[in-house]
Amino acid sequence: MSTPPTNNPQATPTRFDHSGREVFEILAREHADMLTAYLRSLIGADSSVDDIFQQAMLVAWRRLGDYDRSRPFGPWLRGIAQRLVMEHHRKGKSRPTTTDPAILAQLDVRFEQVNRVPGDTFRERADRMVECMAKLPEVMRQALELVYARGLLIIAAAESMGASEEATKKRVQRGRQLLAQCIRSGEIDSE
Repeated sequence: MSTPPTNNPQATPTRFDHSGREVFEILAREHADMLTAYLRSLIGADSSVDDIFQQAMLVAWRRLGDYDRSRPFGPWLRGIAQRLVMEHHRKGKSRPTTTDPAILAQLDVRFEQVNRVPGDTFRERADRMVECMAKLPEVMRQALELVYARGLLIIAAAESMGASEEATKKRVQRGRQLLAQCIRSGEIDSE
């Protein structure tokens, strides 16, 4: 006997049976670290990260029936979180670091790149990237951190490092190659 539909907006999705709850719990656990990192990327260390995280999970649970299981869960969940951050911002409760659609799209691309790193969880993937970053030669690691973590332009990174723009471009390019190699194999061949 199926449960009759309800008009209660807090009711669980009716298209999913008990296994839908189990699937959601698994997906939520697998994506919790990613969602936290994404929210911190959008609004920094603001205390509202935890509140928006909880809201995003509640909205995802309520809208689970709308989720297309043939598509990745991470981007769908980040889309929910992004809308909640923008709503939070419109209400004047916090200021996201960016609202530019191009930057938000690029941020999503970066999270998908992390998703392709070998590992079972987001945390394992992120840890692998951190371990590989630590194996890079200092000048390459510094160049990558300035350009990607701090978001500096090559010319500003070069100035900060006391190097030419061309040398900094090469450090970033070679650093990315070595980082990709390390992520694949766990080792860096720095010939």
